Amino acid sequence: MVINLLIKKEEMRQKETLMLIPSENYAPKEVRQALCSMLNNKYSEGYPGKRYYQGNKYIDEIELIAIESAKKLFGVPHVNVQSYSGSPANSAVYMALLNPGDKILGLALSSGGHLTHGHPKITFSGKFFQSFQYEVGKDGFIDYDALEKYAKKVKPKIVIAGTTSYPRKLEWPRFSQIADNIGAILLADISHIAGLVVAGVHPSPARYAHVITTTTHKTLRGPRGALIMVTKKGLRKYPDLGKKIDRAVFPGLQGGPHNSQTAAIAISLQKALTLDFKKYAKQIVLNSKALAKALKNYGFDLVSDGTDNHLILIDLRSKEILGKDFAIKLEKAGIIVNYNAIPKDPNPPANPSGIRIGTPAITTRGMKEPEAKIIADFINRVQKGDSSNNVRREVKALCKKFPIS
Repeated sequence: MVINLLIKKEEMRQKETLMLIPSENYAPKEVRQALCSMLNNKYSEGYPGKRYYQGNKYIDEIELIAIESAKKLFGVPHVNVQSYSGSPANSAVYMALLNPGDKILGLALSSGGHLTHGHPKITFSGKFFQSFQYEVGKDGFIDYDALEKYAKKVKPKIVIAGTTSYPRKLEWPRFSQIADNIGAILLADISHIAGLVVAGVHPSPARYAHVITTTTHKTLRGPRGALIMVTKKGLRKYPDLGKKIDRAVFPGLQGGPHNSQTAAIAISLQKALTLDFKKYAKQIVLNSKALAKALKNYGFDLVSDGTDNHLILIDLRSKEILGKDFAIKLEKAGIIVNYNAIPKDPNPPANPSGIRIGTPAITTRGMKEPEAKIIADFINRVQKGDSSNNVRREVKALCKKFPIS
């Protein structure tokens, strides 16, 4: 079949190229097997012990394992594992806690925020709620003093602390203070950094936020899915918050959960509880810092001048090439990145001034700091005009030394 052939070709592409998009990773074989299992055949609307279909004994057990694993990993008392992905998870939080027209405050897309954090006009979060956006300062860091003043001015019902292209640690105590001072709910969207959080490489928001959302792929190295977590602080302020979240997911936004996805999430969360995973997450950051340092040595300008986490945002203006154009050149050389806006970008989102790169996937392959420096050299050579074919041959050779299963 044509589809099977295309799947094989995609497998080969992933094996022979360097996956540097920070939101992508290689899920373990056991996770992929769960996604392809006979669990796909079963409907299970509702929650464990309260299903609207019979025959869910084993589905209940699987979902409970996923829930308990997430509680242990993140240190929270309530978890919903049924959201199909990150955007629906954020939608469920808004549905549970807001009325149309309520105010929300999130990081602007141009400063590294996410579309679901209130990006105006074109997203549900910007259409159905009064959306206000805070920004990073000229140094590329979140300006918490400016955020505090702005929050006091607009008085949102929810403050969203979350990013997609922000290379620095988030200061949860400051976010908490700002939200508490205006009586707002603090939502921490840790989709990009969840794996770093559970490994102790990035501070956890569990003590400071009321609600936490995350995807289960990216640095967590699981399937495409999501978690919605209510913290002890959240339950102290809103005792029925967990129930509201669950009702918003089902029946509010979706029908039956994808049971194969739930099983894959359970497997990935159990793997994240191991010492090996903690070592892996720490290596992600070591690789990211090594890659950033090497790129700086080659004269690349980095937003915020470096990184604390898994990703790097490169401002290409000094190299006189636009982000999309450079991403295309890198792909020809076997290096997969995404073009990305930089703060105060003078160019449009369709061809912005930057690219975003990250190290979760190359770390999964077993690469470390020496390989990060080699990859920086590849990127520099492509920018300098070296033949894509020459670089691609070396990329394939490097990938062959670090195979994926």
